[in-house]
Amino acid sequence: MTRYILILLTLSSSVFAQQDTTRVLQDVVIQSNRIQTGFDETAASIIVLKEAELKQLPALSVSDLLHYVAGVDIRQRGANGIQADAGIRGSTFDQVLILINGVKISDAQTGHHSLNLPIDIDNIERIEVLKGPAARIFGQNAFAGAINIITKNPDRSFIKLQAVGGDFGLGGFRISAAQTSDKVKHYLSAARDFSDGYQYNTAYEINNFFYQSQVNTTAGKLSLLAGYTNREFGANGFYASPAYRDQFETIQTSLAAVALQTQPTQRLNINHRVYWRRNQDDYIFNRFNPAAYRNFHLNNTVGYEANATVNHSLGTTGLGVDVSQLWLRSTNLGNRERTVATVFAEHRFEFLNNKIHITPGVQLNYYSDFGSNLFPGIDAGFVVTPYLAAFGNAGYTYRVPTYTDLYYSDPANLGNPNLQPEYAISYEVGLKLIKVKMIQGQASYFVRNGKRIIDWTKAQQSDPWKPDNLIGVNMQGIDANFTFKPARFISLTGGYTYIDAKQVSDLGFSKYAFENLKHQVQGGITLAYSKTISHAINYRYCDRANLPDYHLVDTRLMWQGKTMGAFADVTNIGDVSYKETNLVTMPGRWFKLGVSYRFE
Repeated sequence: MTRYILILLTLSSSVFAQQDTTRVLQDVVIQSNRIQTGFDETAASIIVLKEAELKQLPALSVSDLLHYVAGVDIRQRGANGIQADAGIRGSTFDQVLILINGVKISDAQTGHHSLNLPIDIDNIERIEVLKGPAARIFGQNAFAGAINIITKNPDRSFIKLQAVGGDFGLGGFRISAAQTSDKVKHYLSAARDFSDGYQYNTAYEINNFFYQSQVNTTAGKLSLLAGYTNREFGANGFYASPAYRDQFETIQTSLAAVALQTQPTQRLNINHRVYWRRNQDDYIFNRFNPAAYRNFHLNNTVGYEANATVNHSLGTTGLGVDVSQLWLRSTNLGNRERTVATVFAEHRFEFLNNKIHITPGVQLNYYSDFGSNLFPGIDAGFVVTPYLAAFGNAGYTYRVPTYTDLYYSDPANLGNPNLQPEYAISYEVGLKLIKVKMIQGQASYFVRNGKRIIDWTKAQQSDPWKPDNLIGVNMQGIDANFTFKPARFISLTGGYTYIDAKQVSDLGFSKYAFENLKHQVQGGITLAYSKTISHAINYRYCDRANLPDYHLVDTRLMWQGKTMGAFADVTNIGDVSYKETNLVTMPGRWFKLGVSYRFE
């Protein structure tokens, strides 16, 4: 521990700049597709990372950014987000819903593809993390929470060029541009990232293309979003066993959505959206002998959703409908189709001059292969003092098995077509600081009782892994985070999550259900003496239930002028050897440099 203290003291002697690093915002409207409220008025645990803070974090990918959120568990295979899984409060990677501007990024093949996002971190305006039961709001896969990534919609025209380089042959180039007027906004970016790899067969290439536009019409605000990512990477030990070092994978993901926001009357808002997502996964067991074993998967999802809010004397009512069609073509999983239909309703009641608010709601889902499911839930909040609010929520959540759970087959794994959806009842109570300028924060106690949890298990080491609804998993814990700004030149952030996971029924070997972090600590400091130079230092402690615990320290030194900028990152300063899953050793100390130029 002494070496970390010395590192922090050495780094803190640099010159720093003032940056706004608020994690939880009083003035940000939380985007939930239907009834939208500010942070103070939301009866749930929510963390919002806004653009100023995102720039300070020593991260080159969305996955890296999420590493610094307490309660979020990012389990990477490889570096810089080439493939990563997201968990919230001890969940598996299939139990968290990822969204871009409210568009669901769920993958019926496997949750391993949920963070294959066709965006670059420079496209992001903010990230909203909802921890707790979110199925009532977003539907299936929001089993333990949801992560909504809000992209930029620039107000000024510009062109920006960026370049990144570093250890292990790291490189990257980005170009972005915006053209705006009173009625029309266009935003376009292209990025390429690559590395030779930090160990054998971990080289990668990532190409991202992103476009967003907004047009003000007589009918309403029309928005278009389109993105594409292509990822090629060596998958040394990613699957099956660390002994299989020559695996290789190529993934292509496309996303498009057209949305129309309308306001037919002063009290009524109706939003329409048509969306399409395509994901192609080409996996080769031995890149030097592709014919030996290869899986190819292609899935497409097309959908339409409409959401409405009605304001009236009795409060605010939210209504919604979502219909989608899925097609999967796979050499291993077969050819599959699925229709999903969702109907949603909720109402927000407010009493005593808005000091008390209660929002009951329900969502009805229909799956063509699993039938109907009903998700009731309720949120409630109470303003205790002008600076303190209490909140609580309860909800029923569930997840249908992926096609990998149902049908995947190889010598070490055998799917189970008889699987049923898993479900849980979740509760949460907490406190949050409101309308306090110097310090902001929240703390909560949560419980999630899971039934028929899907996990890949086996009775003996020699048996193949097979999924089943064999177990119940009960999780409870505490979750807290804060931001403290005692002076203009310093900002402190911190977070802690504790999870007590208990197995309800017996099983032999478990593959995913008990990978949770038991203790997770996050800490950060940003100091400043000028307007152009800043320095941020971040600390993480992770105590995973099935792996050795570890401490990590990362840092970013950044200079930002009017048109030019530069940063220097050092991640894993202590050169710690650690794993985020039970297969892949993560990179050691890594130096990275970046420069940018922007002109308007």
